[in-house]
Amino acid sequence: MNLFEDTYKTIEKNTEGLFKDKGSKFIAYAYPFTDAESLKAMMAEVKTMHPKARHHCWAYRLTTDRSVFRVNDDGEPSGTAGRPILNVLLSHELTNILVVVVRYFGGTLLGVPGLINAYKSAAQDAINQALIVDKTVNDIYRVHFDYLQMNEIMRIMKEQQLNILHQDFGNDCSLTFEIRQGEVNTTLAKMQQVDGAKVQYIKTI
Repeated sequence: MNLFEDTYKTIEKNTEGLFKDKGSKFIAYAYPFTDAESLKAMMAEVKTMHPKARHHCWAYRLTTDRSVFRVNDDGEPSGTAGRPILNVLLSHELTNILVVVVRYFGGTLLGVPGLINAYKSAAQDAINQALIVDKTVNDIYRVHFDYLQMNEIMRIMKEQQLNILHQDFGNDCSLTFEIRQGEVNTTLAKMQQVDGAKVQYIKTI
């Protein structure tokens, strides 16, 4: 795995964007987003902020391999809101992100091209305000070992600069740690050389 395969782009924190056309106002909110289960609560929050808005359209993209996405036009003509928002995320190669665009109708119909441009432009403005960051794709592993192997295991942790998430030094010692995917093979090979050490994969984040 090379450097580019175990990194992804996302935004550091929430931002806002704005676009106006023929009296309609489009307010965009971009959020770091990692759990589809939280969508309902986040949308409820936006609707509480903008109860009189005509539409609350959105798109999100999830997972470090950028494979999961959903869009919602919320009553706008099909393909004029959610998809243009998603296209902005695609063009910036962003993932783990949700963008919601709220529309206040100004009394003049914009037509399909006008709507596509408006939702795209509002989403683009929110992304322009964001700090885009590169993050590494990391795996969580747990290693079980005998107390006598503690020094060897800790030496590997230090050498590989691993982030320890949890440690238990009871009768059965274990360490739960985070490791960049590009370093997995090297690290596991070292641990497998430690007598009696058992390594278990937990999940990818």
